[in-house]
Amino acid sequence: MTLAARTVVEPGRATLALRPSARFVATGALEEVATRALGYLQAGFPVHFRGPAGTGKTTLAMHVASQLGRPVMLLVGDEEFGASDLVGGQHGYRYRRVVDRFIHSVVKYEEDAVQRWVDSRLTTACREGFTLIYDEFTRSRPEANNVLLTVLEERMLVLPTSGSNEAYIKVHPEFRAIFTSNPQEYAGVHAAQDALADRLITIDLDFYDRHTEAAILTASTGVDVEDAARIVCLVHAYRASGAYAQTPTMRAAMMIARITAVQELSATVDDPRFVALCLDVLESKRTFNTREREQRRQHRELLLNLIREHCPGRG
Repeated sequence: MTLAARTVVEPGRATLALRPSARFVATGALEEVATRALGYLQAGFPVHFRGPAGTGKTTLAMHVASQLGRPVMLLVGDEEFGASDLVGGQHGYRYRRVVDRFIHSVVKYEEDAVQRWVDSRLTTACREGFTLIYDEFTRSRPEANNVLLTVLEERMLVLPTSGSNEAYIKVHPEFRAIFTSNPQEYAGVHAAQDALADRLITIDLDFYDRHTEAAILTASTGVDVEDAARIVCLVHAYRASGAYAQTPTMRAAMMIARITAVQELSATVDDPRFVALCLDVLESKRTFNTREREQRRQHRELLLNLIREHCPGRG
């Protein structure tokens, strides 16, 4: 899945002006999810795409956001985030100097420095009615995300009283929010607090069917349709084998397909460069200690058998 985007830079903020790409693969499975999500957003509810790595959550979020026709503010979750990273804070000073020469023989100086408040991305999106995409929001600590509760429910953003001249701002009627996350069993993420999860409409995503993944590979990498089908079948078969520690996702298929297209390889067991490529991409996902030679040999033989089965010679 691909999406065209250009960055719109204005003083104090940068937003994305998204437009659907002609290469976006709108198969039945993708279009059904996108249509549901768009309907929820248009009704005023935030949407949460949840699923494992490699299921196209971010791309789908950007595609749906483009259908709303509003500028997009992209935010990526981070363990170090605090509320100020979402709302804004004091950054720098505004200096003022007054020189009084009313009496020509007397010069008076008056100077002061006031801390300057700068909106962060959430505040900008709420003021201007942008679409907020909060990618991997569970990588931020729950307390940092608490500020979102009143935004999503009461449509009001509360600002720090010590920093901003405003106590709160009313959220723009066109403001919408799309969240993405990996399931909680993945490392490096926090559990979303119930109060926030209760405000989101969660759509669980999983790996797509072979037809959809093959169409995505063809559109995104330029690989031949037949080769795309072979590569997808290979990755799906390896995923079904369970002989891995890291799940082989569509990204693995994308790597193989793109290099196959760029280097004009033949996606068959007869091309040693293609075989080596598949081993390089997939072999590192094995479950065992690389120092165990026999296990490594067995794993390689498994992959070679899968390549022979799903990417046979054309002769």
